[in-house]
Amino acid sequence: MPATYRYPIYAILLAFSAFSPFMFPEFGTQLATLWLMIIVALSWDMTGGQMGYNSLGNIFFYGTGMYVAAVVAISLVYDVGQYTDASGGGRFDFTPTQYFLGVALGSLAAGIFCAVCAVLIGYITFGLRGPYFAIGTLGVAIAAGELVSNWDWIGGGQGIALPVYPGDLDEGKIFFYYLFCGLGVSLIVFLAWLYSTRFGAAINAIRDDEEKAEGMGIHTLRYKLITWAMAAFAVGLAGAFSGFQLIHFEPLETAYQTINLGIFMVVCVLLGGKGTLWGPVIGAVMFHVFKEVTWNYFLGWQWVALGALIVVTVVYFQDGLMGWLKHVRPQWFGIRIEERTPAGRPQPEAAE
Repeated sequence: MPATYRYPIYAILLAFSAFSPFMFPEFGTQLATLWLMIIVALSWDMTGGQMGYNSLGNIFFYGTGMYVAAVVAISLVYDVGQYTDASGGGRFDFTPTQYFLGVALGSLAAGIFCAVCAVLIGYITFGLRGPYFAIGTLGVAIAAGELVSNWDWIGGGQGIALPVYPGDLDEGKIFFYYLFCGLGVSLIVFLAWLYSTRFGAAINAIRDDEEKAEGMGIHTLRYKLITWAMAAFAVGLAGAFSGFQLIHFEPLETAYQTINLGIFMVVCVLLGGKGTLWGPVIGAVMFHVFKEVTWNYFLGWQWVALGALIVVTVVYFQDGLMGWLKHVRPQWFGIRIEERTPAGRPQPEAAE
């Protein structure tokens, strides 16, 4: 798309994102969730689309981000073990300063901790290829959920109840919307720059042919670890924000929800188009709207509708919406196709 049209469209989208919670105040939570879907889809595509390593375990970073942020926020004021003790019956109050400090420090700690975990786990799992890597990462996420659900110090199976936003409920919705929106916009801008650098070319080379990339002198393991760590940092932050937004969460159904959000983030990328910047964004928007409509108007059949969407996408749009558009409208992506005569020679341009 020419810059003449591209930048005005970006400006309109940015303005819409900035004012949407005031334009649609009754949908504040849904709008925040939309940005969450965009964040996790973009993060998954960093390794699955750009690097060719399809992970089913990115939900591990989401759930771990929730718990790390909660532990940090609580430990600034109270003893975590007493706070999570189901039989304690005590009253635990947080001042506004303590709350916002806990959100800031807890979220930062969650992102850093998840990035470190990605490096440590990656040293083992990146020795696997193809479906073995996907199954290995899924096993990590499932194991983490089971371990956390049996760890009484952080609430065990009952989960953790975090402090409520210290203000009006509608203010809280706007506050969390801008947290997710700010992270999502920052991630889009960062990835637009990253994919245009030598780093982006290197991870694309790993996706296309890892052996050849190594033969060209690319330190593939280093690039894979750094890429997954960056993705884990973003997902960890998103998990931390979700923990404070939900107020109460538990390990298996909320934090490490492998059969819900863990699958949804992959479907968003497949729907929009793997290996592109805007494919995961468009796919996340389409999927979230589809999910909200079916959950509200086809309750009881929502999973059937979701399954049908996945089947149609995989069978008829294997490259996603962006791939299909690139095929039918290549000029939108700056691809010029020369018309040829039957003899195979380029068609001469008509004289003005």
